[in-house]
Amino acid sequence: MLVLPAIDLKGGKCVRLLRGDLDKETVYGDDPVAMGRRWVDEGATFLHVVDLDGAVAGRPVNGNAIAALCASLSIPIEVGGGVRSVERAGSLLGMGVDRVIFGTVALEQPEIVEEACQRFAGRVAVGIDARAGKVAVKGWTETSEVEAIDLARRMQNAGAARIIYTDISRDGTQEGVNVEATARLARALEIPVIASGGVGSIDHIERLLPHEQAGIEGVIVGRALYTGAVSLGEAIRIAAEG
Repeated sequence: MLVLPAIDLKGGKCVRLLRGDLDKETVYGDDPVAMGRRWVDEGATFLHVVDLDGAVAGRPVNGNAIAALCASLSIPIEVGGGVRSVERAGSLLGMGVDRVIFGTVALEQPEIVEEACQRFAGRVAVGIDARAGKVAVKGWTETSEVEAIDLARRMQNAGAARIIYTDISRDGTQEGVNVEATARLARALEIPVIASGGVGSIDHIERLLPHEQAGIEGVIVGRALYTGAVSLGEAIRIAAEG
């Protein structure tokens, strides 16, 4: 199972939020490239980056930081946050991003995701963030009535390469991934699922490992790495052995 360190960008800095609340941020560094190099040095083979400002604004905000990460790091990077057009997806891929993540637009304008999947086959993921199983959009500031599994199936049919699933109630809490909901989603799909939200210990990663065969391909780890609750090297080793 793949372990992806997360870098969330807000105002050009590396931050973590609590349950997606933009007013409850902790700043962990003002140099995203240095943070990215740290994770590479500790064994990361894939990096998860979110433009938090972009997610709320609906347009790219931290583009310079993303470009610098692409230019400076030797590992693939996936980027989400404010990716709401085929053009923006193409721009990110053009600057060296390996995979783009659509979020809000997947619910509001699914035809955009479908077109991007056709143009950039295998390089489009869809981030589905949920509260109580319902899809949240616009930087988690609004919750819809659409079930996460229903949207995931639609995006699979549209050509998405994988789904990144976040339980917002767990995000930043270090209380553990919602294993049951993530595994249920993975079993309902034929494309891989990446788990996100709530990892606070190695044990939380170990709980996901039995569900790898169900389709859980990887897990994103954020706050726990920054606080030192989880060692990236140990997490990668445990995930590889699982």
